[in-house]
Amino acid sequence: MQKENIRNVAIIAHVDHGKTTLVDALLKQSGIFRENEQVADCIMDSGDLERERGITILSKNTSVMYGDIKINIVDTPGHADFGGEVERVMEMVDGVLLLVDAFEGCMPQTRFVLKKALSRNLKPIIVINKTDRPGARPYEVVDEVLELFMDLDATESQFDAPVIYFSGREGWAALDPETRGGDMKPLFEMIAKHVPPPPGDKDKPFQMIVSNIDYDDYVGRIAVGRINRGTVKIGQNVAVCGADGAVRSGKISKMYMFEGLKRVEVQTAQAGDIICMSGLTGVSIGETVCDPDCIEPLAAIEIDEPAISVTFSVNNGPFAGQEGTYVTSRHIKDRLEKELETNVSLRVTETDSPDSFEVAGRGELHLSILIETMRRQGYEFMVSRPVVINKIIDGVLCEPVERLTVDVPDEYTGVVIEKLGSRRAQMTNMHPINQGYTRVEFKIPSRGIIGYRSELMTDTKGTGILNHYIDGYEPVSGEIALRRRGSLVAFETGEAVTYGLYNAQERGRLFIGAGTRVYEGMVVGENARPEDIVVNVCKKKHVANIRASGSDDALRLTPHEILSLENCLEFIGDDELIEVTPKSLRIRKRILNAEFRAKSRSR
Repeated sequence: MQKENIRNVAIIAHVDHGKTTLVDALLKQSGIFRENEQVADCIMDSGDLERERGITILSKNTSVMYGDIKINIVDTPGHADFGGEVERVMEMVDGVLLLVDAFEGCMPQTRFVLKKALSRNLKPIIVINKTDRPGARPYEVVDEVLELFMDLDATESQFDAPVIYFSGREGWAALDPETRGGDMKPLFEMIAKHVPPPPGDKDKPFQMIVSNIDYDDYVGRIAVGRINRGTVKIGQNVAVCGADGAVRSGKISKMYMFEGLKRVEVQTAQAGDIICMSGLTGVSIGETVCDPDCIEPLAAIEIDEPAISVTFSVNNGPFAGQEGTYVTSRHIKDRLEKELETNVSLRVTETDSPDSFEVAGRGELHLSILIETMRRQGYEFMVSRPVVINKIIDGVLCEPVERLTVDVPDEYTGVVIEKLGSRRAQMTNMHPINQGYTRVEFKIPSRGIIGYRSELMTDTKGTGILNHYIDGYEPVSGEIALRRRGSLVAFETGEAVTYGLYNAQERGRLFIGAGTRVYEGMVVGENARPEDIVVNVCKKKHVANIRASGSDDALRLTPHEILSLENCLEFIGDDELIEVTPKSLRIRKRILNAEFRAKSRSR
C-alpha cells in the first residue's frame, strides 16, 4: 500500500554545488512566503556556524505543496566530514535529487552520497546546477554522472534516472540545457512523477525508526522519523526498542509535521508521513518506536566508523579558568555525552586519566565544528593533535585511505604532485579542466592529509581547491614527515612587547602581537628551522642615559598571523596542545618548563 499524495526526497551533492540554494528556490516558488516578505538566502542554514562558514552542517527537514501532493524535503550537508548526517536521513526518503555542478562535474563527495543512495535502492533524479555559468559543460557532466552510476553498479531502473537542468541563482529548471528562464515547475513535476510514494500499510501496527533528534525548551526531546507502517496519535502508548535490545514504554505527548519552515502540531499521522514526536524520555537516533502489542525493532542505521581522534582534557595552564565558564572534567564529559545523542558519527571514550576523553570523528572539520561550538557555549579545555584510527583486519594493521582531488592552476601541478608524493600519495588520474586548471586525483593515507590544506594554499597562492573522502582501509605504509618546522616557544610569563617580538621575528613567523599575554611554554610562532627555539618576547630594551644615532628608530614588526582553529589543528605537533577558551586559542607545549622538556627528549 502507498500514500499517493506524499513524496519524500533528500537533496544530496558535493559541497558548494547548490543544495541549500535549490531548497530556497523550491520554498520560494511553492507559495509559503508572502509576496512582500523579506527572505534571506540559504534559508535552511539557520545555525551561526553554518552562516559564517557558508556550509551546511546538520540535515534539516522542510516540506512544500505541489497541487495536492506534499513533498517532504531533507537538505543534507555536502562535506565528507558530515557524511553521518547523510547516512541517517536515507531511512526517511524514497528518492534523491543528485545535484551536480555543471562546471566542476562529479567530485569525491558526489560518489560517496550516490553510493549510499543506490545501496538503499532509492530512486535518483539527476539535477545539473549552474548551467548558466560561464564555462558550464552540462553534456559532459551528464556523461560523468552516468559513468559514476556504472562504477557503483546501479540497477537498470536507477541508471535510467531522469535529468533536469537548473539555475539556483535565477530560480528556474528546464529539461533542455540550452533553455534560459522560467520557473521550478518542471522539477516539481519530475519529483511527483519519478519519486515513488512512500510504502506502508496504515492498518498494520505502528512502527517507526528515529532518524533525528531535536530539542525544545517546552516539550524536551523530539524524535524525528518516517512512519514505516500503521497509524499513530497523540496520547498513544508506544514501546521504544533500544540499541541494546532493551524495550521501554513511553507515551506520545505532542506530535508535529513539517509545513514549510515551521512545525505544525497534528493529532494523528499515518504510514509514509515524516513526523516529530515528544514525550519519549531518552529516545536516541536509530531506536525503533512501535506498538507495544507488536514489538518488532527495525535494523539499526548503518553509520561509517570515525577515522580521526583527538583528546579533550581539562586546561591546566597558567591561565586556566580565567576566560571559560565550564572548566571541569564533569562539565566536559556531560557536554560530550549530550553531543552523542544527536551526532551519530561521533565516538567518545574515557582514557586512563580522569581528566581527559578521546573524541573520534570523521575528519578535522567534523571535530573542529564541535570544538568551536563548545567554546562559544563557554567551555574551556585543551585539545591534542589529531591522529588517525587504525584497525586490525585479518591480522594486519590497516589505516584509513582517502580519495583526494586537487584542482590547481596548470603552473602549480608540479609542486602539488611533489608535496603529496612525500606524503605517500599515489596519483590515479590527471586531466585538464576549463580555464587553465588541472584536476589531479590521488589515493592517500588519511594521516597524509593532516596539515596539508594550509600548505596547499601557500604553494598555490590560495588558488588550489582540495576535496577528499575515506575510501576504505589498507595496510599501514611507511613514515610520513608531516611537520618540517619547529616552534618558537615563550621563555617566561608576561606581556609580549615590541622589542622582544622584533628580535623573535627574525627566527620565523609570529602568531601573536604586542600586548598579548604569554606564559612559559606557550608557542608564539613558527621557527624557520626544524627544531624548537625558546625566545623571550617579553624582553624590554635596556634603559640607559646614553643615546646613539639610529638606535632609537621605531621598531617595525611584520604583521603576525592569526591562526584559526583549523590552522591550529594542522600546525601542532605531538608534544603540543591547543588551549581552547571562549576568548582565545593558544598553542602550548605539553611540558611547559624548558628544562623538563629537554630532560624528556633525552629520555
